[in-house]
Amino acid sequence: MQNVSLQFKKKNDYRTKEAFKTLRTNIEFCGGDVKVIAITSCTPNEGKSSIAMELAKAFAEAGNRTMLLDADMRKSVLVGRYQTGAVRFGLTHWLAGRVDYRDVMCQTNIKNLYVTFAGPVPPNPSELLGGEKFMNLVKNLKKIFDYVIIDTPPLGSVIDAAVASKSCDGTVLVVENDAISYKFAQKVKDQLDKADSHILGVVLNKVDMTGKGYYGHYGKYYGKYYGKYYGKYGEENIETQTAAKTIRPYRDDIDINVELKDKKASH
Repeated sequence: MQNVSLQFKKKNDYRTKEAFKTLRTNIEFCGGDVKVIAITSCTPNEGKSSIAMELAKAFAEAGNRTMLLDADMRKSVLVGRYQTGAVRFGLTHWLAGRVDYRDVMCQTNIKNLYVTFAGPVPPNPSELLGGEKFMNLVKNLKKIFDYVIIDTPPLGSVIDAAVASKSCDGTVLVVENDAISYKFAQKVKDQLDKADSHILGVVLNKVDMTGKGYYGHYGKYYGKYYGKYYGKYGEENIETQTAAKTIRPYRDDIDINVELKDKKASH
């Protein structure tokens, strides 16, 4: 097992901490059988990886043994954003059969929090996430950990999240306020439905809490994002093998609004 020290650029304020506690509590209310949660978004840069990390940390701080699994193998940002020191092996190495899973698991400086980073960009991420080896991995992690949070690629760009969600107990969709249209979000939801994914709810992220433009102009950038990113997610990584340089840094000080459906209401 590897050891890493996670570094957070800025401490969350009280309101942001409470938002993540609310998100954690709402997931707990979804039922005791909901232990493996996929996190996805419609497009890149909506903050899904930050949500995944903060949610995993919230579960760990509540005393739950938690694994954050980085399954965004096309364009992972977790290593560059949070980790200091070298990580020798990642999920890709294990799925390719090169190492034992204990070699890719990382114990962090946060009590109860473990992370498995993505590793190098593979030529066939969708096939790896849809394979029997990944499904068995998730089943085994569910036996070992109280919660498993899986960071997956944006579903509006590639199909990986829908493929990975088949192995999960539920999916949370992260939507950036004032950036994604209702129609685009509905298309992503429909794709999750086709994959028989249990949608737990939506996190509305990057909300302006000052009152200016609150919830306004929803979908203003639908055409720009949809046309720019659909079908191209992570292509540059195949050539450069680096992700952190291509991702716009996410601002950790943005407040978060949380909307999660009760499990009973979803049936």
